[in-house]
Amino acid sequence: MLLALDMGNTNITIGIFEGGKLRLESRIATDHTKMEDQYAVELLDILRLYGVNEQEFEGAIISSVVPPLNHVIRRAVEKVTGVSPLLIGPGIKTGMDVRIDNPAQLGADLLVGAVAAVAQFGAPCIIWDLGTATTVSVVDKNGVFRGGAIMPGVGVSFDTLASRASQLQRISFEAPDKVIGGNTIASMQSGAVYGTAAMLDGMCDRIEQELGYPAAVVATGGLGREIVRHCRREIAYDDTLLLTGLFLIYEKNKK
Repeated sequence: MLLALDMGNTNITIGIFEGGKLRLESRIATDHTKMEDQYAVELLDILRLYGVNEQEFEGAIISSVVPPLNHVIRRAVEKVTGVSPLLIGPGIKTGMDVRIDNPAQLGADLLVGAVAAVAQFGAPCIIWDLGTATTVSVVDKNGVFRGGAIMPGVGVSFDTLASRASQLQRISFEAPDKVIGGNTIASMQSGAVYGTAAMLDGMCDRIEQELGYPAAVVATGGLGREIVRHCRREIAYDDTLLLTGLFLIYEKNKK
């Protein structure tokens, strides 16, 4: 079995692969105050909850955008599984040709998502990740990672708005019946869902204009499912895209 961990700013997504297939997926909260033993206990609890024997792992791989926790998570995985995990970074083979100003600055999550998207949908490809941040990555028709754009995540944006505007409140992210909201909550929901969907459509149009040709579009991330449903262009949604990318990269690097 393979243990794959995608550590984001809000959650750590846990994936377990067996026989090349994703057996289960779970999540724990990303917390800078936790020590390695605490993460190890949480990980072990999840494995035992689903009847997974922690001693049967042959390997592990981690993608992280939270560098201060990298060592903590690696040690926690080692304590639970007895294997030393691969960490996405320099020296790891991905098969992706990255041509941006400074390849060392490319986020591990963006790289992993691009690897999975190209493997499943081909190149050229536009990859959206709607999480704490909303990111878009672009792989051209030659399979070259060209860069992308980063925006505040829709959840973060509206939480900040509610905290700074006394007459606004936190909302659930679901689409109202109409774009033109008839009350404050419906208006905020319209902006969050329809507004973000329109942004995805518009950015894809501009990216394809710069590329000079159309591209497949895939989205992932916790808020992606609801947003993609209201986009006007065809966008595939894959909530396990990054776990798939981790599996593919592990296969390229295992000895």
